[in-house]
Amino acid sequence: MTGIQRKDRVVDMTYGPILRKVLLFALPLVLGNVLQQLYTTVDTLVIGACCGTTSLAAVGTSAQPVEVVLCIFLGIGTGVSILISQYIGAGDREKTLETCQTAVAFVWVCGMGVSLLGIVAAPLILRWMQVPENALDLSVTYVRLVLAGSLGNIGYNMNAGILRGMGNSTASLLFLLVSCVVNIILDVGLVAGCGLDVTGAALATSAAMMVSWVVSILYIRKHYPQLQFRFFTLRFSGSRLRDIVRIGLPIGLNNSLYSLGHVALQTLVNSQGSIFMAGQAVAGRITGMASIASSGLASAATTFSGQNFGAGHYSRLRQGARRIPLAVGGITLGCGVLFLLFRRPMLRIFTSDEMVLMYATRYTSVQLLSFWMYAVFNSMVCMVNGVGLVRFTTVVNLLMLWAVRIPSAYLIRALYDGTWIMLCFPISFSFAMFCMIGYYIFSRKWKEILQRPDRTEDLMA
Repeated sequence: MTGIQRKDRVVDMTYGPILRKVLLFALPLVLGNVLQQLYTTVDTLVIGACCGTTSLAAVGTSAQPVEVVLCIFLGIGTGVSILISQYIGAGDREKTLETCQTAVAFVWVCGMGVSLLGIVAAPLILRWMQVPENALDLSVTYVRLVLAGSLGNIGYNMNAGILRGMGNSTASLLFLLVSCVVNIILDVGLVAGCGLDVTGAALATSAAMMVSWVVSILYIRKHYPQLQFRFFTLRFSGSRLRDIVRIGLPIGLNNSLYSLGHVALQTLVNSQGSIFMAGQAVAGRITGMASIASSGLASAATTFSGQNFGAGHYSRLRQGARRIPLAVGGITLGCGVLFLLFRRPMLRIFTSDEMVLMYATRYTSVQLLSFWMYAVFNSMVCMVNGVGLVRFTTVVNLLMLWAVRIPSAYLIRALYDGTWIMLCFPISFSFAMFCMIGYYIFSRKWKEILQRPDRTEDLMA
């Protein structure tokens, strides 16, 4: 390689035992997901203890529109990660540097735009979501303040994508640790200490992500000086920007439309009243913790696929395409069963309201027993995305949500009971998993890539 040496890559996915390398790469990401869940959990704990059910419901429902907007840029960051992993695998220093520079410019332009959008559009979005009047003002405040600080969130995710593509999954754990500590301190100080309610929680979240972004910039500048990374630039490469948009935008739009679907589902949740809203918000803390392993392993699958595709190690890619989804599904099922056994005492940490607990218990039971299907599906999607084939994965994600999950949720409410709408998740998960299995078997493009001869012969399976 020229300029970007292999020693700079913490985990080189192009050689060695596949599952061991994937697990090694995924472990820091899993721990990072734990920290992310911890800091959303702290929000829930502090607000639930200090502010009451209405504030808890406001934060729970506000997370959805924030996710819709920011998931676009999470997808763009994934696109940057895919490109970096391919360029690193191929040893292309120039394209690696150009991609990093373009990503920095992209962060600044988009971050400022999203902040303005959040301030203006928050009331319209939340009214469309049918947020109850007693929670509306608090929800508007939360959305506005979190999106006003979106520069930090977008910047952190972009930089974490760059480092994942280079094989460094450890750094993002450091960034999230810093963010988590800052968030907890500010949560306790602003919400519990100063009595700022939802405003304090939103300020804590925005400040924590901003600090994490700055730390990520300092880390890259210190440990990867060859990337010539800058804090601010508006210079970019047109060809690299097209590549980022070509791969990242479908993923980002898919993520955003996926999150928009969650907003539509949240509207159904909201229609059941504040108690059901609070139960769903509390349940999300448990189901989120149970899914952290699958998320980290899916990110590892993307980097594995991209690096081996870039390096021309197609036989290794073929082996990983079979082994990784099976491993991810098994691990996720094990986590789901473990959390299912202890769900009741864990839920009591967040609330003592018996009706909220009843709804939360029902919601978590359905999710925990079915999420393994989504884990298998998502890891297969990440393997395919890693080689740049994003069209089918985008379509099937959208079908899973808009053609299966949302219609089934509305049918459940219309024909049975709206407090059981979470049954739409196992229905859509199974649909998506079988769609990706079919793609693996029948897609000509995917099979053509897996059947290519290796460009090198020194692979260690």
